[in-house]
Amino acid sequence: MKIRRSERLIDMTQYLLDSPHQLISLTFFAKRYDSAKSSISEDISIIKKTFKDRGFGIIQTIPGATGGVIFTPAIDEAEAKVIIQQLCQRLSTQDRLLPGGYVYLSDLLGQPDLLRKVGRIIASKYLGQKIDAVMTVATKGVPIAQAVSYYLNAPFVIVRRDSKITEGSTVSVNYVSGSSERIEKMELSKRSLKRGSRVLVVDDFMKGGGTVNGMKSMIEEFDAELVGITVFAEANFKGVRAVDDYTSLLYVEQVDTATKTISVVPGNIFG
Repeated sequence: MKIRRSERLIDMTQYLLDSPHQLISLTFFAKRYDSAKSSISEDISIIKKTFKDRGFGIIQTIPGATGGVIFTPAIDEAEAKVIIQQLCQRLSTQDRLLPGGYVYLSDLLGQPDLLRKVGRIIASKYLGQKIDAVMTVATKGVPIAQAVSYYLNAPFVIVRRDSKITEGSTVSVNYVSGSSERIEKMELSKRSLKRGSRVLVVDDFMKGGGTVNGMKSMIEEFDAELVGITVFAEANFKGVRAVDDYTSLLYVEQVDTATKTISVVPGNIFG
């Protein structure tokens, strides 16, 4: 039974949003809605214009018998800047300062709506780049990596500081903690990452950059390629960071331990 065009547009829009970076043939939509390909093409044009105008992402049409449509999620830079500014205000409050100059983030990183926004912002940074995997370290970086991997339609892999029986054989690397300068170890299952993969590293918080640098070393052990590094928040670090080529959404500019106040400004993700 044919459905009305308004219903078809809604269903098609939802299907595209749920299937980022996947080539969907016009034949599939035509059979799904029992409609002519010409009608489907007109619908795609409407959705494509709306997505572009609203900053939802890019819809690309591929001509030919094996062609179709691909949705690439993105976010308008102006909208992203508003979200980041709101985050700065939420983090620049009392009672978020933890020992060692760390900032309490768990409540924010436990909110699905916020994670979706963060995932879109980070994924948009790598628009048009081929990414085979998103890497993070257990545990607080996991929800961010999961959100980013959804919008990139790429699997995420979790580096651990201790081995698990369920992981099977692992590859381990030693690294120097950027803040404490201790020798630490991290491990990753040999089955988690294919050789030659293009990997994006994400993490929740960075001080000296030792953990992120450890993940860089892990990527090298797998003969893989580092595409980029993005952290949710970075701290003002007086020493020399272990990494210098990265982007951040938030920058903890100043910490006053006496008054337990924090000054947070936008990071360098937009230059």
